[in-house]
Amino acid sequence: MTDDPDRHAAKMAKKKAARDKIMATKTGEKGLIIVHTGKGKGKSSAAFGMIFRCIAHGMPCAVVQFIKGGMSTGERDLILAKFSDACQFHTMGEGFTWETQDKTRDTEMAQAAWAKAKELIADETNRMVLLDEINIALRYGYLDIAEVLAFLRDHKPPMTHVVLTGRNAHEDLIEAADLVTEMELVKHPFRAGIKAQQGVEF
Repeated sequence: MTDDPDRHAAKMAKKKAARDKIMATKTGEKGLIIVHTGKGKGKSSAAFGMIFRCIAHGMPCAVVQFIKGGMSTGERDLILAKFSDACQFHTMGEGFTWETQDKTRDTEMAQAAWAKAKELIADETNRMVLLDEINIALRYGYLDIAEVLAFLRDHKPPMTHVVLTGRNAHEDLIEAADLVTEMELVKHPFRAGIKAQQGVEF
């Protein structure tokens, strides 16, 4: 780093020119397939951040929760109380599979959630559809990855964004996606005996 203001200004001007040149080539728009995966915290949190951006821009959107059950969460309570006209919200799961311990029931619930998801994605008025924890349903075989990918390929409207969250995203989904982010676990308070806390995890 330099303390010379003139050298700094010249360096930043050069960087801006290079950046502007790159940005001038980025003119396309399309509905994206977005995947948030990895062992780190923040997959659903980041996805809900995009949902709230859509709401703020007046863009209709929708959420389908595949695994999470009826527990109250800040994002669901806020959307249902204040933004239900802008964002449809469907909690279709009954909890994580180690809680339900009923694969048949879990599969039925996941299939029902996927049916709702297809309906919402096919409705081109929805600019973004969040499929929260669908990667878990795919990992345990509650849904067929080939069917999910075929639907996204053949029936997703051109300008609709679909966000799929959850650990262990299928390699075929990663290949098909436009944007993939893997949350890396560096440190987590759970390992120090701290439970999930309101405002952080839910």
